[in-house]
Amino acid sequence: MFASLSAPVRAASLFVLAAGLALAAGSAGAQQTSSRMKGMELSNDQPIQIQSDKLEIQDQQNKAEFTGNVKVVQGTTTLQAGRMVVYYKSGGGSVASGDADIEKIDVFDKVYLKSQTQEATADTGTFNMVNETLLLKGKKVVLSEGENVFVGCQLHVTMRTGEAKLDACGGRVMIQLDPKSRKQTN
Repeated sequence: MFASLSAPVRAASLFVLAAGLALAAGSAGAQQTSSRMKGMELSNDQPIQIQSDKLEIQDQQNKAEFTGNVKVVQGTTTLQAGRMVVYYKSGGGSVASGDADIEKIDVFDKVYLKSQTQEATADTGTFNMVNETLLLKGKKVVLSEGENVFVGCQLHVTMRTGEAKLDACGGRVMIQLDPKSRKQTN
């Protein structure tokens, strides 16, 4: 089934990783890496296209569930997952009419996000539209831009500020940086 909606799930395209990560190591306990992700932005002005094998709209429960080969494209950003559930406010419109007031979007089953040169993979993800946060979780959450790779198990991004934190969940975060990716100053 194919659905093309203009604004209701714009949160699916919010994830844009930026170059130039300023890394700071976390404290004792579980390791974490903090960063500012300058490319994080809400994209309200571009159309969004959603494709899936099945769409079930449950207006009584204020949710829409896309299942099977879910693909969301907005501009240069693509989200893919096995399943995506969109939760919207009661009385806040409907996904079917394209005017839903989205509270949260959950994605499951091999989540993949790509925007321009940046990519992220995880097992699950949640876009909280009320708090403007993104949380990706998995046994292995991988962020990459070119040869720069960041690996942990949980990524939390505050979209309003671009603040990001990558946790290792009791293990250690892994970072691989390519010295050729640094900006050259003259």
